Amino acid sequence: MSLHLQRDLNNLKKELLQLGDLVENAINNSLIALNDRRPSLAETVIKEEKLVDEKEVHIEEECLKILALHQPVAMDLRFIVVVLKVNNDLERMGDMAANIAERSLFVSSEDPIPCLREFTEVMPGCIRTMVKNSLDAMVKLDLEMAREVIEMDNTVDEINRQMYGSFQQQVVADPNTTKRALALLSVSRYLERIADLATNIAEDVIFMVEGEVIRHQH
Repeated sequence: MSLHLQRDLNNLKKELLQLGDLVENAINNSLIALNDRRPSLAETVIKEEKLVDEKEVHIEEECLKILALHQPVAMDLRFIVVVLKVNNDLERMGDMAANIAERSLFVSSEDPIPCLREFTEVMPGCIRTMVKNSLDAMVKLDLEMAREVIEMDNTVDEINRQMYGSFQQQVVADPNTTKRALALLSVSRYLERIADLATNIAEDVIFMVEGEVIRHQH
């Protein structure tokens, strides 16, 4: 590998980690805004979504430049392919964080309703860990960490399923809470999608290291 290619790949990795930090902060702040009923923080998350979008476009342009200038092969090529995919996944996570922030604006303006402990306590912790560890696994080429992220997705899926049952019970018990319950159900769905995207990143790490596509395997 040429020194110029190595330099460009290292810079690309730094850029992607910067995007990851932006997205992690957006997710954390959207959850804080929801749980602590802080509309001003939610508005900040929504406004800063454009920073994620701009970073995503910049990283994509850098990937295309490297492909054109250096024509990388083998693992270097797989790395750039993974960066392109992870870049897109992180941008979508940023969208989900903004959506959660939008729902929290509505929820914070209404009286609180009962909610599953798994949704308020377990699910956010899982999401934070999955996002952080999927990016760490990519940087460290840690296959074990990547596989742990994939396993955690099952927990998030199960809590999301429980939220549908909780939604039905809440609406039957008090139809006046329908809009609030639906908003929380939407948040659960957005968190489940973030978990799916973190799982995608973990699967891409395995592809980058081993050259094996494990998506859709059971």
